[in-house]
Amino acid sequence: MQLEQPTQVEQSTRESEGWNGTVPSAVDARILGLVVAVGGLAASVNIPYGGVPMAFAAFAVLAGGGVVAHVLGERQLRRITDGLVERWVDHGAHIEDVTRSFDGMRTEWTVRTPDGEIRIGGLALVPISRFSVEWQGVGDTMDASEAEENLDALATGLYAEFFDIGSATQR
Repeated sequence: MQLEQPTQVEQSTRESEGWNGTVPSAVDARILGLVVAVGGLAASVNIPYGGVPMAFAAFAVLAGGGVVAHVLGERQLRRITDGLVERWVDHGAHIEDVTRSFDGMRTEWTVRTPDGEIRIGGLALVPISRFSVEWQGVGDTMDASEAEENLDALATGLYAEFFDIGSATQR
């Protein structure tokens, strides 16, 4: 089985528009800190009841599960971001670049366009992942699984709001 590769025309079109077709990883240090803190709390509660071995087991299970939940949530948000940007490019939007949040304390990406920056991100912790998008100070939030299920409609609506209506109001 061979994976579908983008054609040379698609690659050259994306390169001429500035976006290289990838969305970088954005791990959130705050969530990882929360996972370690909850694991430590569980370990401290288990010391009187199960001893030190049970405390280490509780910490390992909760910390490991939390890290996995965060990584899965981050991947889900990255898929949504990638899907939105690809659909916007297919609709004719000019995307200069997609970068991750600069401080590492957010699961967030910045989509740079000639009309301004669009921030896409959210809470990356499966099963409670939330998707958020912000443009020119106005934002919206929804459940990440709902956003992923309705990606085509979401991309079309956001394209109209950001690029069609947004471009007309800036002229």
